[in-house]
Amino acid sequence: MVNKSLRSGKRKLVKTPGSKYKYRKVSDKPNYAHCANCDNPLPGVIRGTTVEVRKSSKSQRSPNRPYGGQLCSPCLRRKLINASR
Repeated sequence: MVNKSLRSGKRKLVKTPGSKYKYRKVSDKPNYAHCANCDNPLPGVIRGTTVEVRKSSKSQRSPNRPYGGQLCSPCLRRKLINASR
């Protein structure tokens, strides 16, 4: 048995097909996407690994508006108002 306290990351005990138990590394969930201006989490942007994001449909990945997935809606509104002035 390996000392778990020396390893980095979470591990889970799983039963293999040969009826043995082994530790398997549990990957961490990625962080939420954040707004480029205010650094708040972006609503409507999928939270997952790059493989999970690529497998999801395009409408699930980010909002369908200008700067969708980069700016939150209040920051985008401010940007558009300042650009029209």
